[in-house]
Amino acid sequence: CNPFPNLLATGQPDLAVVLGGDGTVLSAARHLASYDVPLLAFNVGGHLGFLTHTPSLLHQGAGSGEDSVWQRIRDDRYAVTRPMLLEAAVDYGDGRLDYGPVGDLHLALNDFYLRPGLDDRSPTCRLELAVDGEVVDQVQGDGLIVSTPTGSTGYTLASGGPIVHPAIDAIVVSPICPMSLSSRAVVLPPRARLAIWPLGETGRVVKLWKDGAYAATLHPRQRCILQRAQRHAQMLVLEQQPSYFKTLRRKLNWAGSLGNAPPSSP
Repeated sequence: CNPFPNLLATGQPDLAVVLGGDGTVLSAARHLASYDVPLLAFNVGGHLGFLTHTPSLLHQGAGSGEDSVWQRIRDDRYAVTRPMLLEAAVDYGDGRLDYGPVGDLHLALNDFYLRPGLDDRSPTCRLELAVDGEVVDQVQGDGLIVSTPTGSTGYTLASGGPIVHPAIDAIVVSPICPMSLSSRAVVLPPRARLAIWPLGETGRVVKLWKDGAYAATLHPRQRCILQRAQRHAQMLVLEQQPSYFKTLRRKLNWAGSLGNAPPSSP
């Protein structure tokens, strides 16, 4: 459910302050992208906080001092990143295209993924993938992930996919626990248009998820269409010298050996 149309009915905010973890940020980014509202996120009660600032910044400068968060915003001492979003629609095969409920398009900042849709057992699924109208793969396994560079450090990374720098616009397709050694993740250009559909018996439904939230159910002969969204998320960055690689080391222990000793000079 998208609460923002009613909340924004009386006026357009200049900024949305998000207090929570990465899941809260992903939800806010999906819902607010259509309104062009930038997000300023702080990790309050979250676990990883990969997309957020440390909450200690809220107390910096005693709340109203020269170096406080709010004064830095008033003085334009921040940067705005515009990470790409993905959009999805479901083609039911009868002329209907489902773009999601009104006011809540099927958008994702991290990823979409398709997995078996049965609740009482955990079967595998067989999915066919087409890129720009050409069938390129048929995957038997636990599903497929379609992610943005932002999402490449989430479910995609856990499934063996690559880390993609957020300055690169790309679409990453990663199989989930494939039953073939030949199934591998692939990085596609941002303008690629993907279609994914389930194969097999009519009872073999799959569910489409957006950033971990349920989006739709697909039956055989129905397909999901995915592509880069026209809109971007907008994220405020307060660090004076932000480093994606420092974030990887701090949050994900990437290049962990460097955490114990400074790197040598080149």
